[in-house]
Order: sequence, then structure tokens, then C-alpha cells
Amino acid sequence: MAHGHFYWNELMTRDVEGAKAFYADVIGWAFDNMDMAQGGTYTVAKDGETPLGGIFDISGAEFDGMPEHWFAYISVDDIDGRLEKAVAAGAEIVRPVFDVPEVGRIATLKQPDGAVIGWMTPAN
Repeated sequence: MAHGHFYWNELMTRDVEGAKAFYADVIGWAFDNMDMAQGGTYTVAKDGETPLGGIFDISGAEFDGMPEHWFAYISVDDIDGRLEKAVAAGAEIVRPVFDVPEVGRIATLKQPDGAVIGWMTPAN
């Protein structure tokens, strides 16, 4: 994926099974579950064999008060360097860079206007 393009979208929900049923019925998506390194399960939404986005369970206490929503990630060529530029331009790091094996390096930041976005340097 090219630098600066929207790369991935993730549904943050407390009802993963309900979301899967809804999108399977209404849009026709299929789903694969994968174990997350930090525990829990991540659901990948697919059209046939093509991954389209993910479903992330936010039912844990650490997500209290967070509304259910879709969250977007932008592909960047060098997440560490780009985050330095973002902070210098007034952004705030919400979740520092972390690695997801075979997926990439990911971080969450708050833009100077307050909007929150994910950035990632994909593994491939």
C-alpha cells in the first residue's frame, strides 16, 4: 500500500458476534478469527479471500466510556519518523508504536484539531 493512503478500517464494538451477523447478512462478508499476542481474539472481515477490515472487541474495562465506532488507519512509509514530524506539528501520541507480527508497526495519534487516527507501516 502506498504511503499516505487509507489502509485499514476497524469496527470497535462491544458486540462482535452481533456485528458479524449484521455484516454477513446485509453485506455478505465472511470472517476469520485470529489470536492477538496480548490476548483475546481479533476478527478479520473478508470478501471471499480478500481482507477488508477488522472487528475489535472493546467490552473490557479499559474501554469504558468509549463509543462504538469505525476507526481508520493510514499507511505511512516510516511510522517512527512520521510520528516525530506529527508531534513537532502539534499532534499527541495516544498509543505509542507497537508491533503486530506479520501486520506491521502501528500507533494512534491525536491530530492538533483533536481527531484521532491510526497510522501504520505495513509489514509487507
